[in-house]
Amino acid sequence: MADPKGFLKVIERELPKRRPVPVRIMDWKEVYEPGDSAQLHRQAGRCMDCGIPFCHQGCPLGNLIPEWNDLMWRGEGRAAIERLHATNNFPEFTGRLCPAPCESSCVLGINQPAVTIKQVEVSIIDQAFGSGWVQPQPPGRLTGKTVAVVGSGPAGLAAAQQLTRAGHTVAVYERDDRIGGLLRYGIPDFKMEKKHLDQRLAQMIAEGTRFRAGVNIGVDISWEQLRERYDAVVIATGAIVPRDLPIPGRDLPGVHFAMEYLTQSNHHVAGDPVFDQITAEGKHVVVLGGGDTGADCIGTAHRQGALSVTNLAIGREPSAARPPEQPWPMHPTVFEVQSAHEEGGNRQYLASTVEFLANEIGELRAIRIAETEYLDGRRVPKAGTEREIPADLVLLALGFTGPETRDLDEQLQLPVTDRGNIDRDAEYATAQPGVFVAGDAGRGQSLIVWAIAEGRAAASAVDRYLEGDTELPSPIRADARAFAI
Repeated sequence: MADPKGFLKVIERELPKRRPVPVRIMDWKEVYEPGDSAQLHRQAGRCMDCGIPFCHQGCPLGNLIPEWNDLMWRGEGRAAIERLHATNNFPEFTGRLCPAPCESSCVLGINQPAVTIKQVEVSIIDQAFGSGWVQPQPPGRLTGKTVAVVGSGPAGLAAAQQLTRAGHTVAVYERDDRIGGLLRYGIPDFKMEKKHLDQRLAQMIAEGTRFRAGVNIGVDISWEQLRERYDAVVIATGAIVPRDLPIPGRDLPGVHFAMEYLTQSNHHVAGDPVFDQITAEGKHVVVLGGGDTGADCIGTAHRQGALSVTNLAIGREPSAARPPEQPWPMHPTVFEVQSAHEEGGNRQYLASTVEFLANEIGELRAIRIAETEYLDGRRVPKAGTEREIPADLVLLALGFTGPETRDLDEQLQLPVTDRGNIDRDAEYATAQPGVFVAGDAGRGQSLIVWAIAEGRAAASAVDRYLEGDTELPSPIRADARAFAI
């Protein structure tokens, strides 16, 4: 283990400092300053190497967290990345974007602040890339079998890398102009600069994975044609249908889905021309929804020069500490101050949006809200509490309802669940032989760590389907539900 007395000697939980707000909102670079190796050593040494490491269960990938904490404490970074890559294809993504349910289930967290698992993880992979330790791992032989992966988010990329390394010829199809899915166009650079995505894609290309951007399966190539061309197909298109808010004034100019706004911003930051870009510059911005996507909109609006930013959530403000109904080792709902919240703006809870209001020429000028009250378990606007908030731009960050399924239904007749997800069995297989589903398309909106775990597990199922057996690891079944989420 790491320092046997480390958790007794180092009580404080330390994280790298964030760059000063006035500085970081002037650019799109990541918010954290470079890490301190001495701080990392102290934090890795706090790991207790528990007899039953609950952090394994908190992470659906089953990351070997005590092992690579120990190795980083000993200064053995190369061995640490080998243990980390044994279970996780993309720690540079999870180390930046995952909410870290592993930390919620850290045993030390029962009576002390949890180990900074996520920070140790991202430090391992950044050191590995910087030291040239991350090299292509092409297969030793080719099987002659072909696989199409549709969707290039974390689930699709994980499935593609695993299947390529197993010797199959894999092509990844993406309808956007660049590979990466929401990693490319949904996540702002201040949370993850795209260089991290690009260097991983370069490794995958060197291993033999083929990428086909700008191809919309179901339109440019039908699903039937794709199935005929390949021995197996993996659907990893995500749950990208946004949840709407059908109230009066919804069709006013200035009311947009969050992902439409973020996608355009990411194109702009990448240097692409964006015509009629939705921008927050000089506007009063209201973001509806208190989750990660809402925070991404807040940080983006600050960098675009918004006059004001107001974040509204319909529910109660979470408590600062773990609530009694979500005991350790569950992943609790607590009040969180992300980097975007530090940068300014006003957060309001128990706020129900009633109507979007227009000025005399039909432009959005404000929203009408009311206090939320709970009646028979339902959240409804409280009568007599209505008021207006100025708004030139409203962004709907209310989550996602499921995957796009129209073309799949028409062309492959794939059934969907009562939640709108693509139906599959415990081995990720759909009703069509040779067609599999991984990630949010089958699971519903979830975390990046679940997407990677499902991509790895679906790859194992595909390999077994093609070869009759497999040596690829399968961290979870398609019907798995972890207690930590």
